[in-house]
Amino acid sequence: MPAQQKKVIFCIAGVLSFACALGIAAAVGTQLWIKGTILCKTGALLVNATGPELEKFIGEIQYGLFYGERVRQCGLGGRPFRFSFFPDLLKIIPASIHVSVILFCTVLIVFALVGTGFFMYNAFGNPYETLHGPVGLYLWSFISCSCSCLIMILFSSEVKIHHLSEKIANYKEGSFIFKTHYEQFQDSFWIILVCSLVHFLNVLLIRLAGFEFPFSKSKESETTTTTGAVDLMY
Repeated sequence: MPAQQKKVIFCIAGVLSFACALGIAAAVGTQLWIKGTILCKTGALLVNATGPELEKFIGEIQYGLFYGERVRQCGLGGRPFRFSFFPDLLKIIPASIHVSVILFCTVLIVFALVGTGFFMYNAFGNPYETLHGPVGLYLWSFISCSCSCLIMILFSSEVKIHHLSEKIANYKEGSFIFKTHYEQFQDSFWIILVCSLVHFLNVLLIRLAGFEFPFSKSKESETTTTTGAVDLMY
């Protein structure tokens, strides 16, 4: 492939990687990860609410990785209030999973920026082998893609398996019990999925630029070495 086309491909990959870093940084700071509704189960059972009456006992909840807000509905009108994960909710949520999600988001931003720098360096500089060359580009893209997948898996398990929304809704609630009525992932979560796909696309762009996958190269080297050894025996 001509050198000019390689520069264009690496520039596109670098821009995509930089856009991912910006998108993830913005996503981490928002509360658009989960949005749903919370049913005041105790209040609904007390009055045996059904149909339209049940709506008076359904509040809203929305949160991200650091903070969120909730509207408490128990038949007497909505009572909104904001909450913070640090340090308020650390005792009731799976803190290790939640901190891991934030940590992997940070790692993902760092490696996306590192990947951006090396893509641009390969496009306009004179890269040498190992981590500065194509092997490094594969490595940064693979790490970024892996981090994105881990973030989605960990956060999904925190929400669905550990019932994060219910734990938040029942925080400091003595007389009422709240249950998740409906919840869905929001824009910030899907940004992570898009970034995962983008980093996978970058791997394909590196291959399109004419650089073999590292494991393919090693196999060819092993074959050459084996052939050379056989020739020496004869």
